[in-house]
Amino acid sequence: MILLFPWALTLHLDHAQDAAQIRHAANIAPGFDSIMIDMSHHNKSENLARTKALVEYCHARGIATEAEPGRIEGGEDGVADTAEAELEGLLTTAAEAGEFVATGIDWLAPAFGNVHGAYGPRGIRLDYERLRAIREAVGGRVRLVLHGTDGFNEGIFRRCVEAGVVKVNVNKVVNRAYAEVCAEMSGKVGVTKVMEEGTERMRVVVERLMDQLGSSGKA
Repeated sequence: MILLFPWALTLHLDHAQDAAQIRHAANIAPGFDSIMIDMSHHNKSENLARTKALVEYCHARGIATEAEPGRIEGGEDGVADTAEAELEGLLTTAAEAGEFVATGIDWLAPAFGNVHGAYGPRGIRLDYERLRAIREAVGGRVRLVLHGTDGFNEGIFRRCVEAGVVKVNVNKVVNRAYAEVCAEMSGKVGVTKVMEEGTERMRVVVERLMDQLGSSGKA
């Protein structure tokens, strides 16, 4: 791994929603550098209690943690869909953000109009004022994470960064590039060629996203 990637990399487990699986992942050594403890499918008090206990478990093993106060709407690969679970999306409040900081988390993923998966006919409607209020409330004690970025352009990304986001999750836009290669080339060339071209298409997308976010050249 070091020979392939001579720069710093971290391994993150996103949207871990099962306590037993989180403990199992935390016990893998060497393993994950960070784990998102996503208990947002529970009510607030249960979310807080479970998050606090699992943060302590992970921190005891040197693993950074992320949590989601409120509940981001939608669903995608590996993330339970709120609609299927008959759960409503809940926007994060500044006060709630402070309560989650008290659990000891290192990263906070607020719900401020962002959606997992497709945004649908209503389009992208983010509450930047809410995001800024959350940033002020946490006062630098944790870092803010952006989820639900499908369809975002550079202007939206930059506004989120200006409002306090420092870590951005991307999914479909990268996976879509690989899927397009599979659709175009599968059955026409060898599997290795499909994988190589798919990886190259993903690289182009990732570099474009890095440019849009202003993170290029800062490794």
